[in-house]
Amino acid sequence: MPKSTTLDQILNQLAAEAPAGYFAGLHIRFAGPLVQFQTYNSEWLDHYTEQGYALRDPMIAWGFAKEGASRWSEIDLPDPFGILTKAADFGLRFGVVVALGRLSSRSIVGCARGDREFNDDEIGRIQKLVKRLHEVTEPPGSLTKAQKQALQLIADGHRHAAAAAMLGISESALKARLNSARSRLMARTTAEAIQRAKDYRLL
Repeated sequence: MPKSTTLDQILNQLAAEAPAGYFAGLHIRFAGPLVQFQTYNSEWLDHYTEQGYALRDPMIAWGFAKEGASRWSEIDLPDPFGILTKAADFGLRFGVVVALGRLSSRSIVGCARGDREFNDDEIGRIQKLVKRLHEVTEPPGSLTKAQKQALQLIADGHRHAAAAAMLGISESALKARLNSARSRLMARTTAEAIQRAKDYRLL
């Protein structure tokens, strides 16, 4: 089964566990995640971004300080900007944060609901899903020479026909190389594959 299919299945399961949405920052390096997914209320995300909450969020601070899981209500860290209180105004009244991985490649995932606290069984299931997400999004150590060449030519602005001609292969062969690169990088489009390859320092 392709990694992208597995990833979609895990994200669908995570969405089912988080009625008010989730935010997953995976393999955070150089202050930003290599891959991120979210289903939170767009109004909350806009407000969160406008206020620059990421640098002040106690959930994220907890995720860098510890591994494991914690209900938002049990995070024993200062929240001088009232971020968790403000989240409740947008329907994110109860939540759980899960963090794992070495500090140089930490994954932090927050899940929310509006009706009640997450119970222990739900938190256990979410932890398993986050572990699988962390594993399935582990950046590849390398791309093949053929995959790199194909991605680089498209990144440089060449159309498929021109790129194929430059490599001395058919256009269908070029598309096969791009498809294999997308699969390896868990990208849905070639543009996304190019960006991830650059993020992973593979291009």
